[in-house]
Amino acid sequence: MSAVLVALGVFLYVRLEADLLEAVDDGLRTRADILLVDLNDGAALGADWPLEPDEAFAQVIAPNGGVLAGTAGFEDEPLIRPDALALQAGFHYSEAQIPSGEGPIPVRLLATPTADHNLLVVGTSLEDQRDVLARLQTLLAVGGPVAIGLASVVGWLVAGAALRPVERLRVEAEAVSGSELGRRLVVPATGDELARLAHSLNRMLARLEEAMTRERRLVGDASHELRTPLANLKAELDLALRKARSAEELTAALRSAADETDRLTRLSEDLLVLARTEQGRLPVRREYHDLSQVLQETVASFGGRAAGLGVALEASVQDGLHANVDGARIRQAVGNLIDNSLRHTPTSGRVTVDLANRDGMVTIGVADTGDGFPPSFLGRAFEPFSRSDKARARPDGGAGLGLAIVQAVAEAHGGWVEATNRPEGGALVVLRIPA
Repeated sequence: MSAVLVALGVFLYVRLEADLLEAVDDGLRTRADILLVDLNDGAALGADWPLEPDEAFAQVIAPNGGVLAGTAGFEDEPLIRPDALALQAGFHYSEAQIPSGEGPIPVRLLATPTADHNLLVVGTSLEDQRDVLARLQTLLAVGGPVAIGLASVVGWLVAGAALRPVERLRVEAEAVSGSELGRRLVVPATGDELARLAHSLNRMLARLEEAMTRERRLVGDASHELRTPLANLKAELDLALRKARSAEELTAALRSAADETDRLTRLSEDLLVLARTEQGRLPVRREYHDLSQVLQETVASFGGRAAGLGVALEASVQDGLHANVDGARIRQAVGNLIDNSLRHTPTSGRVTVDLANRDGMVTIGVADTGDGFPPSFLGRAFEPFSRSDKARARPDGGAGLGLAIVQAVAEAHGGWVEATNRPEGGALVVLRIPA
């Protein structure tokens, strides 16, 4: 505000000074034109000149520097020095100081040649203009600091009023904690940027609440999944430590303990894969792979299990399909899909694995002839620890991490995965990644 007011004051002063000087010059030019007409008409020098003595004065100066005529008080000394006469051509404005009883007086002079080669000089005092400028300086010097002070006070009050709702939002945001996830900020009824900021913060809090809820549910589900095999393992070991156990009973107990250990290992590996996800993207090591061979090998590894379950496992693989992918992660994702399909397909059913390049996307589809996904499950099929059948026995139903890992692998490769039910019956999960 100080810089603006100083600049404005300087502008006003310079502009007023220029306007006043322009008005003086216009007046001198008008008086000079009138006097030139009179002189050219042969009027007597200095006789009844149309000048107000208090406003203007005039002289007629000969080429040798002598004063031929002048208004009262200006008959003796020339207003312009003789050595400057040769410089006069046309109209020439200048300023000078003339002596008076009260001291030098600033004047504005206009010199112009006459028809008889003399020099007409018309002048006027600048005291009134200087007084006006002096009063303006005084007003600016006194009023400027007052205006700055008032602007500072008003600016302080306006800024405080404008920031008061922001401070309320800050205090409310400080009060939001992990124990009050459902708490939201009060949205001001202003409809401006501040209201939009409150809405944005509330949406952010909703996302954080959802993320923390998912995290807590994940921790709870993981703890529950780990507790069951650990309890079974402890029971088998306690049973094996009892006395009077036969070799067959010990072998059976140890075999059961080994199965529970394998289950714990698979669960911990799946949890480790999800934990390694960074910003929703699983780190991958891309290499140029023959996906046709990767899919055929993966399907072949499930052949024995499918035969034991009485399920036909078929593969429809496009030959010579290559892509820059993480082969281990692709095997893991396809293996999880095949494992889910085998688990949900009844005896004499069929599981089909399809690989093709469609519109520049590598498409891997795994379909089965089971009961398909419940409609209520499709919206959360890829959430960790989600199961389509909550009543399924856990040893047979898995931990519910398979589809979540498939989604993480797909997104890590810049693709996506979707789960649907086939019109003819059964489930279909399609994994798509850029070719």
